[in-house]
Amino acid sequence: MALKAVPIWTCCINKHHCCTYPQSLKLDYGYRSSGSGFLNFKAHRKWECLVVLSDRAITPVEDEEPLASPGTVEETQIIQSKGFHRDLQSLPKPLSATGPSCGHRDGSKVRIAYQGIPGSYSEAAALKAYPKCETVPCDQFEAAFKAVELWLVDKAVLPIENSVGGSIHRNYDLLLRHRLHIVGEVQLLVNHCLLGLPGIRKEELKRVVSHPQALEQCNVMLNKLGIARVSSEDTSIAAQIVASEGMRDGGAVASARSAEIYGLSILAERIQDDPDNITRYLILAREPIIPGTDRPYKTSIVFTLEEGPGVLFKALAVFALREINLTKIESRPQKKRPLGIVDDSNKGSAKYFDYLFYIDFEASMADPCAQYALGHLQEFARFIRVLGCYHMDTDL
Repeated sequence: MALKAVPIWTCCINKHHCCTYPQSLKLDYGYRSSGSGFLNFKAHRKWECLVVLSDRAITPVEDEEPLASPGTVEETQIIQSKGFHRDLQSLPKPLSATGPSCGHRDGSKVRIAYQGIPGSYSEAAALKAYPKCETVPCDQFEAAFKAVELWLVDKAVLPIENSVGGSIHRNYDLLLRHRLHIVGEVQLLVNHCLLGLPGIRKEELKRVVSHPQALEQCNVMLNKLGIARVSSEDTSIAAQIVASEGMRDGGAVASARSAEIYGLSILAERIQDDPDNITRYLILAREPIIPGTDRPYKTSIVFTLEEGPGVLFKALAVFALREINLTKIESRPQKKRPLGIVDDSNKGSAKYFDYLFYIDFEASMADPCAQYALGHLQEFARFIRVLGCYHMDTDL
């Protein structure tokens, strides 16, 4: 799907194309006589959302796929639950990207989708962001994206990077394939616990089950115990396996909440090698928030660049010139067109990877400096998309 519009926060000039947004936010389209888009950064009375149409920035990005309409995607059954119990049959069943129809909503709480099952760290992140929310488990990351798009939930909370394990590349790819907006972030301090059946001592364990990354992050403790390691899809699933199968010689590396949910004992707490093990999550919604300047904001964008010497340096310099701090840069090859070709009349052709660049920077789109920076970036970019502008999470 070709991206032909880039939402840029700026001042509204022409009111003829404004959509039905709140009075503080309207969409506006500006055109030159040549048909290419422009940015006008003159002082105006109110900030509004400008969709920039640019000859450079509308190149199709093959990683994006058309979204299925609600009528063609089967929805999923959600089992409502007032609370979590040790009876595993009473736990809410994860949403599936291809499952049957969804139950009714009562509208009493904000519904937040996350990947995993009750007790996972993603659920803990959702509860940190929205303490009174109704959490909705999903079996895959993509199912959480679709749950928001199909109005089954209000938002999704999904991991994007870990201070030890690095970036979650799957979610970077899904950000481009889906039309959701980043409306917030959550930073969660990971507390890995060694769990076992009640009455079992950690010295009695012969094996431990968990997600591969969690096992890797607890090397020191597990090496001391000298026990075998078994991989599972998720830390909370590992706790569920130990509880449901009654594994007296097996334990799980999972959260303290998993122990409470599945009736396990905490044999050891904070067993991770690095005490400052932090996972950053993104909050995704159907509509963007209106940024301000009242508190620290962060903006996330994705773009591709024209080929040429120093072009990446020039792209990053647009932020440095305006003293905008970059907090994250991630590059991902375009999956359906990973290689570009540079013609050389003397030696044939040379191939290079064609990349997507994801960048987070500390600035609000209500700040003219951020708008100037993106306007400048258009000179080098074939495609730009603002993924979201949102409050920074500074609370651990």
